[in-house]
Amino acid sequence: MITKTALLLAAALAPLAAQAQAIPDAQRSAILTSIDKHTPDLAATAQALWGWSEVGYQETKSSALLQARLKKAGFTVTPGVAGMPTAFVASFKQGNGAVIGILAEYDALPGLAQTSAPTKTPVQGKAAGHGCGHNLFGAASIEAAIAIREWMIANKVPGELRVYGSPAEEGGSGKVYMVRAGLFDDVSAMLHWHPADANGVSVGKSMANISGKFRFHGVSAHAAASPEKGRSALDGLQVMDVAVNFMREHIPSSTRIHNIITSGGEAPNVVPDFAESYYYVRNVDPRIVRDVWARVVEASKGSAIATGTTVDHEVTGGVYSMLASQTLADVMSRNLEVVGGEHWTPEEIAWATELQKALPTQRPLDSVRQVGVRDRGPEGGGSTDVADISWAVPTIGLNTATWVPGTPAHSWQAVAASGTSIGTKGAAVAAKTIALTAADLFMSPDVLAAAKDELGKARGPDFKYDAMLGNRSPALTYRKPTPAWEGPSKAK
Repeated sequence: MITKTALLLAAALAPLAAQAQAIPDAQRSAILTSIDKHTPDLAATAQALWGWSEVGYQETKSSALLQARLKKAGFTVTPGVAGMPTAFVASFKQGNGAVIGILAEYDALPGLAQTSAPTKTPVQGKAAGHGCGHNLFGAASIEAAIAIREWMIANKVPGELRVYGSPAEEGGSGKVYMVRAGLFDDVSAMLHWHPADANGVSVGKSMANISGKFRFHGVSAHAAASPEKGRSALDGLQVMDVAVNFMREHIPSSTRIHNIITSGGEAPNVVPDFAESYYYVRNVDPRIVRDVWARVVEASKGSAIATGTTVDHEVTGGVYSMLASQTLADVMSRNLEVVGGEHWTPEEIAWATELQKALPTQRPLDSVRQVGVRDRGPEGGGSTDVADISWAVPTIGLNTATWVPGTPAHSWQAVAASGTSIGTKGAAVAAKTIALTAADLFMSPDVLAAAKDELGKARGPDFKYDAMLGNRSPALTYRKPTPAWEGPSKAK
């Protein structure tokens, strides 16, 4: 883990021009007071998004609510950017100056519907839940932006503040299309955050990935009376799974491959003429991801030949690995220390204690009061489309303790906490830290210049952005079931 001491040492060794000009204490106090004043709005927005739990590219109500909140606060909102109906960019500008962007996410995860109880309590009939806390992410980013706008007006600060409403982070790669569309080309710095079980500025790498769906087509037949007349699409899919499993021994050990079967037939006595599998390939190195994905595609083709079926595939998502700005990390880390961690009430502690019984890893509950620097380690963690932005513009983010310590993301425990006051308190810490960091950056052109120079050196002189998902248009239906294939047989 990169310690706070190491981070500060790196800042000390950076050019003197990279030292941020902190805004006066009175202005910092005003920003923090503004967010405290609007925390009930943050909680109400987060709770609404949590209740809707809309999945990628289907976040119609969630996006509309966030846009309405920003419009009411005086932002100019442009909806439907980069070919995504639920994406938006909100802007406030006065005079000429830096352009500071804040990211807002709001998509949920399929299959994690859970109440806010501290015990596993699925919600019958509900398809999704906020297992990554994006309801908090979106709500807190909005309130941070509103506080910064108030500060800019009160202190006549020139520049432009933008909020990027980015849908489908969970596998849909929404921000990639924004990068491709050039929406960040004139941005000086991008700020983001993410719910977690601890507080810290995030300086480590994430994993690059490519994800997509493989669809096998065969010939249906009676599985008992005339199986010889059928060609099983499910056989093709299962042979592919076996081939990929054997391939795992011969790829870099830090690579992750995982998949689910999204469609495998309707009845055992009918040879399936359609089957579909949803694959992810991940590694910190985008080049390895591209290479392994190509081999997975070849495995699908060989499996189709072996089973007398045909196969096609669709890349539905793909992202780079994170390239966090150390220059901006110093500024954000200092502000996180000013804000500090969370303090829970006795009732919240009792709730967390009950939930913690279901966690495989249990850490002290008072660790939520601590702040620091977080690193995912040399092999990265999950994947995020924020990474693509980080290769286009200096980017930094933080995690805050919105969940009970020891809670893994994408779990029912994360869903539960994301719908409680514990989640709101962590989100408020994020909103305050982002707002203070944005204010400092508006007043620190030298830091922004140093961050831009740092990014150029990290990317290298020959870097050219090439999206991992290619030139495809947004996969707006990637969370919807693929209908069984209909039409003349493609089997050979």
